[in-house]
Amino acid sequence: MPTEPDNTHARRGWRRHALPAGLGALVLAALAALGLYLARGDGAPAGPAAAPPPPSGPQFFGRQANEGGLPAPDTRAEQRRQLVEQVKLTDHTYCSYLEGTRYPHASRPAAQHADQIHPNQPIAEMNPMRLEGGKSSADVLLQSSQSRVYLAAGEGVAFTLRTVDAQGQVVPLVITRAVAQGMTYGDSRPTPQVSLAFADDGGGADPVAGDGTFTAVLSPAQGGLAGFHGTIRTEVRYNAGGRSGFVLFDVVYTPTLPAVWTGQVREATEDGSLQFYLRAEVRQPGRYIVSGRVDDARGRPFALATFNDLLGPGPQDVKLTVFGKLMHDGAPQLPLVLRDVEGYLLRENLDPDRLLMPRLEGRVFASKTGSLKGISDEEWQSEERSRYLTEYAKDRNAARARLAAFDPEAPLPPSACAAPR
Repeated sequence: MPTEPDNTHARRGWRRHALPAGLGALVLAALAALGLYLARGDGAPAGPAAAPPPPSGPQFFGRQANEGGLPAPDTRAEQRRQLVEQVKLTDHTYCSYLEGTRYPHASRPAAQHADQIHPNQPIAEMNPMRLEGGKSSADVLLQSSQSRVYLAAGEGVAFTLRTVDAQGQVVPLVITRAVAQGMTYGDSRPTPQVSLAFADDGGGADPVAGDGTFTAVLSPAQGGLAGFHGTIRTEVRYNAGGRSGFVLFDVVYTPTLPAVWTGQVREATEDGSLQFYLRAEVRQPGRYIVSGRVDDARGRPFALATFNDLLGPGPQDVKLTVFGKLMHDGAPQLPLVLRDVEGYLLRENLDPDRLLMPRLEGRVFASKTGSLKGISDEEWQSEERSRYLTEYAKDRNAARARLAAFDPEAPLPPSACAAPR
């Protein structure tokens, strides 16, 4: 549903202060002495040496005199505050990149990709009943789910519908129409419509009969959408609570398989890391993206391992890596288990942008590696990482040097991290 754009704007203004007139000479002298004290920022008597010039640049806006000859409102304390903020910002940038790149992109902690750890769980939603004309009814809530979004050739998707009231009680539901059709654009020829049968009889994909949950399965390969490549939209119309509503489900379907798994999997300890090698028979060469989930021996999600590389035609090995330092830092209970592997051939600058391989659901391979022997504790290194760390370190050191030159006697803020090993 479209959302209103955020038009909130923040504005900043300067508050100008003027000294009161009519004070005696003694008061003026006292104020002048106080001004010198504050300007130095340290309580030492003012000396003949001039204060260092304020930092310049776009990040220090407002440092010059205001229009009309009035002095700029910044004080020495404000200048130091901004220099301290620069030190903290550059330190945060350096430390965040250092921490975020201790492991390679292809082997990351599971906690960093929580949305990808259980790819085969149904996608469930609950929304107010959607009516014609863009309106909705808050009296009836529609609980819907679909088992997946991407479908490889030969795969199906299950849809479920259930209506309840605000107290969670089931509202009787009647499905009046359910059709699926491939979405085409421009001059493309429309695809056939395929009817879906929703039922609450406990058969097929419906687990429990008579519980108010209606289920249907879309299997494109078994009907008029077998050759369609792209987004298939299923439109369901229903009656509930005396009103008519509708809901839409979208899936992306691949009618051909660019590569298939042979079922051969092996493990190896190489370059200080644990490697899983999955054999694939590649029918269409190109760049393949493959993801696998790794659990520890207790079933706790531990890592997400990915492959992103070119594969030629014929038998090829897809390598999924569990990085050595990640195993040391995460201390999983060994051995590890590889599960839920999915992959696709990337089609750059095309829509859809992928051809899906068959997914491997559940446990794929149980490792035999039961110790950290041969597993390295070294951080990941690359030319790109070294280059970025060097540049971020330059920014951090320059910010600290500016602050030290401005206020030599004050201690510098501590760094949030240490230099890389």
